[in-house]
Amino acid sequence: MTAVQELPCLLVAWHAHERELRGWLIKHVENQETAHDLLQDVFMKALRQGQGFCDIANARAWLYEVARNAVTDHMRRRREWVELPDDLPAAQDDAVPAVDSLASCLPRVLGELSDEDRDAITECDLNGMSQEDYARKLGLSLPGAKSRIQRARKRLRAQLTQSCQVTLDPQGQVCCFVPRT
Repeated sequence: MTAVQELPCLLVAWHAHERELRGWLIKHVENQETAHDLLQDVFMKALRQGQGFCDIANARAWLYEVARNAVTDHMRRRREWVELPDDLPAAQDDAVPAVDSLASCLPRVLGELSDEDRDAITECDLNGMSQEDYARKLGLSLPGAKSRIQRARKRLRAQLTQSCQVTLDPQGQVCCFVPRT
């Protein structure tokens, strides 16, 4: 007796859903041959479950999940890779990211903030205190502390933009600045 014959629950579920699975796979991959290969992979995974397949409460959902994962894996494997030319210039080693060199401007700008703003930035952003602990320290509600920290961050950003002429890229990341003399 073969492994398939020993699992009548697999045969019943497979016969009930094979055609539907095949159609779904054909819609989601580039050709029928690939769909049939993936369908065979789904069947083999079900077969490898052995008696455990019979314990699955919703065989149709399980089969579709395995099929969806098979399509995802197939798409990842066929992703096109672009070869880079050997003569591609390397990045400049002496180029310092703007955010690293901006650190020299930060202490001056922090000094220009109010004591309340400087404390919020220092404790939560530089020293790593949680906003909850900061709220407890000041006797504030958590939403009140979060608002205070957000306002302090906005004022810090505005001060950095003004004092150090910080420019942000479209993603909101620091791209360049002009430090004060």
